[in-house]
Amino acid sequence: MDTALLEELLARLGLRLEPAQRERFCRYYRELLDWNQRVNLTTLVGWEEVQVQHFYDSLTCLPYLPARAWESPYRMVDIGAGAGFPGLPLKILLPHAGLTLIESVAKKTAFLRHLVEALGLEAVQVLTCRAEEAGRDPFHREAYDLALARAVAALPTLVEYALPLVRIGGIFVAYKGQEVEEEIDQAQEALRLLGGRLSAVQEVEVPGLEAPRHLVILEKVSPTPERFPRRPGLPAKRPLR
Repeated sequence: MDTALLEELLARLGLRLEPAQRERFCRYYRELLDWNQRVNLTTLVGWEEVQVQHFYDSLTCLPYLPARAWESPYRMVDIGAGAGFPGLPLKILLPHAGLTLIESVAKKTAFLRHLVEALGLEAVQVLTCRAEEAGRDPFHREAYDLALARAVAALPTLVEYALPLVRIGGIFVAYKGQEVEEEIDQAQEALRLLGGRLSAVQEVEVPGLEAPRHLVILEKVSPTPERFPRRPGLPAKRPLR
C-alpha cells in the first residue's frame, strides 16, 4: 500500500514519516475498512480519500502546536473521537505523547481499543463516556496540554466540553469548516465563563475540498469554575451565549 500521497502532503507541513509510521497508517486503513462493515465509522472508504480527508486533515494542526509537544511528555485528549480522528493520526506522529480518546458510543470505543492494540500504540486510554462526565472527573479535569475536537458540535458547546479538561496554559484546537466567524462570536460568553480566550484562527487547505478549513485555537488562561461542565446534554441543548 503506497503512502506517497500522504507523505507529499505532509512535506508541505515540513513533516516526514518513518517506516514504522507508514505501516501504522496502512494498518489503520485496513482496520477501518474491516470494522466499517459492521460499525458506522466513516463514509470515506477510498485509500486516497482517507489519506487526505482523514489522516492529513487530522495532522494539519501540528505546525501550530508548541515545541514541547515534540520534545517532552505531552497529554492530549480527543473529544468525540469516533473513528479516532484527529487523535490517533497525531499520536502516530507524536509517539511519546499520552492520548485519551473520549467517545460515548460503545461500538466505536470497541473499535478504538482494538485499533490501539493493532497499531501497537502505548499510553493511549479509551473512555466510553460523555465529555461532560470526563470534565468532572478529578483524574481528567484540567489535566491535558491539548484538547481536540473534529466534527462534533458548534463552538459554544465545544468550549464547555473541552476547556474543563485543559490545564492553564494548554490549548484547545477545534477543526472547523469554511464559515467560522459567527461561531467564534457566539462562543465569546462561553470562553469568558470557562477561562479561555481566542489565540488564533488558521486557514488550512485540504486537497479535494472546495472550501478551506479552519483550525480555531483557544488558550486556557484561567481555571474553569467548578459548576462547569454542566450535566450531560445541557451544553448542546442550552449553549452558553
